[in-house]
Amino acid sequence: MEFFVAQILTGLANASSLFLVACGLSLIFGVTRIVNFAHGSLYMLGAYVGYSLMQVLPGAVGFWGAIVLAGVAVGLIGVVIEMLVLRPVYRAPELFQLVATFGVILVVQDLTLMIWGPEDLLGPRAPGLRGVFRIMGEPIPKYDIVLLLITPFIALGLWYLITRTRVGVLVRAATQDREMVGALGVNQAWLFTGVFALGSALAGLGGALQLPKGGADLLMDFNILAPVFVVVVIGGMGSLPGAYLAAVIISVLNVFGVTYLPQSTLVLMFIVMIIVLMIRPYGLFGREEVAGEHGQVGEPERPIKPAGGRTRIIVAVGLAILALLPLYGSGFAQVLATDILIFCLFAASLHFLLGLGGLVSFGHAAYYGGGAYAAALLVHHFDTRMELAFMLAPLCAGIAALAIGWVCLRLTGVYFAMLTLAFAQLLWSLVFQWGDVTGGDDGLVNIWPAAWLNDTTVFFYFSLIFTVGGILLLRHVAHSPFGYALRAARDSQRQAEATGIHTRRVQLIAFGFAGLMGGLAGALFVFSKGSVFPNELEIARSFDALIVVFLGGVKTLAGGVVGAAFFKGLEDVLTRFEYWRLVMGLLIIFVVIVAPQGIAGTGRRLMRRLTPAPERQRS
Repeated sequence: MEFFVAQILTGLANASSLFLVACGLSLIFGVTRIVNFAHGSLYMLGAYVGYSLMQVLPGAVGFWGAIVLAGVAVGLIGVVIEMLVLRPVYRAPELFQLVATFGVILVVQDLTLMIWGPEDLLGPRAPGLRGVFRIMGEPIPKYDIVLLLITPFIALGLWYLITRTRVGVLVRAATQDREMVGALGVNQAWLFTGVFALGSALAGLGGALQLPKGGADLLMDFNILAPVFVVVVIGGMGSLPGAYLAAVIISVLNVFGVTYLPQSTLVLMFIVMIIVLMIRPYGLFGREEVAGEHGQVGEPERPIKPAGGRTRIIVAVGLAILALLPLYGSGFAQVLATDILIFCLFAASLHFLLGLGGLVSFGHAAYYGGGAYAAALLVHHFDTRMELAFMLAPLCAGIAALAIGWVCLRLTGVYFAMLTLAFAQLLWSLVFQWGDVTGGDDGLVNIWPAAWLNDTTVFFYFSLIFTVGGILLLRHVAHSPFGYALRAARDSQRQAEATGIHTRRVQLIAFGFAGLMGGLAGALFVFSKGSVFPNELEIARSFDALIVVFLGGVKTLAGGVVGAAFFKGLEDVLTRFEYWRLVMGLLIIFVVIVAPQGIAGTGRRLMRRLTPAPERQRS
């Protein structure tokens, strides 16, 4: 009994900083509808700023003062981010701000590296709180007990702010109907800025409070991101009580998981999220998300038409130049082009799901990495011929996508996205921890193509045929009756069903088809590299695909391909420099602000402006 009490108290202490970070994210999303990927960066900044302040402010007053000042400083940084980066793109399509916050992550990572260096920083002990308290005979760190006492006061203060003040009334009104709040004369811009500053300050406060328990390092931003999003989703987007309850559930279960089932620690929170969302589709205290209800639908979408004659000529010339690459390019250029082509197919498969189906998947790497692992496992364990493994791998990924889609399509919006992420994380943990079969962290190596393909130029043409063929097949399906049915299900589910379209079935087939094409890209990848590791299934890989789709332009068929080519090509150049993330992040933010419709969308708009009106009407 004593041991259980100690475990629960430890879990509650761990929930403190997690709650602070999560409630900040929940507040920001509830009012601004921004899926703030940079929230982990604000948490990391809180830890680093707090560390620096603790070095110059002495004693207990200085320690606690440094934590408060770190929260204030990060809140001010949040104001700068909101005004310079997010405010210009509030009217962009939903989730487009996600790309901007990804750029912020890259900028903050390199700025932190420049200022504080690459070494991990050990956080100082809280003055007067060294040692442990004995509770029922079990040792509990004194600092954990203090955290247990601090968090309820902060939660109470937030509750008072939200429920008893005019600002809180406006915030709650904005979470329900932003347009109505604007119509009442409230300056939405400053309301958004204030909420973003408060959410950022809470993230910074959480990071600074975590210092004595874990120090500060450059991986804090990504390490906290998944748990925070899980907590917010389980609790219900925009719900502070839900965030607190979810943080407690996750933290306490994690403590018991570490003790009794260490293998479960990587996926336990995702399993909890799946169970909760299957029972309560919108979180414990959330409400149903309705796409576009908050006025961020962006410019009305134009009907997608087959490419015109001029576009086809340009594409044909580009493909011809690419096909002649072995005549004028080096072996390295062919390898790089192969990598870009594979990534373009991966991004195009996600764009099919996201752009045409309106289904924002946060876990698309499950099919890309799944296809790669399926091929590698067939070759490694069953000595399957490369050609057969290459054909079976996309089928395996497609079947997995159908199974996952069957469950995820019960939900919509961010909850759907997070459930796809949970399944991808489950697959990743299976690969990571099932070392006897998958090689674990060491991956599977020596998965080379057949002898007739074991040449750089031949494999380049092999990849060119399958990637271009796959992208053309995706475009063909987009213009087929199935593609129109998918778009109808996206735009108006009720009207589509009234015309006899079984929208759920159409979306499920689209899910499986996108997974199959993602698996094809994965199969090409594993034979091009000769190996595969768990990072091909990670969250970061899914986010890479998501970013390039938004960067290229969601509302154009070429968006995924253009964004992937731009991102991969630029990455190859910039990674040769020390602070390449800073440059990449600034470029992404610049593109987001200047071209909020994405690269391909902006290019199409310019082409339309340059085209004479009579020709534009005929096209």
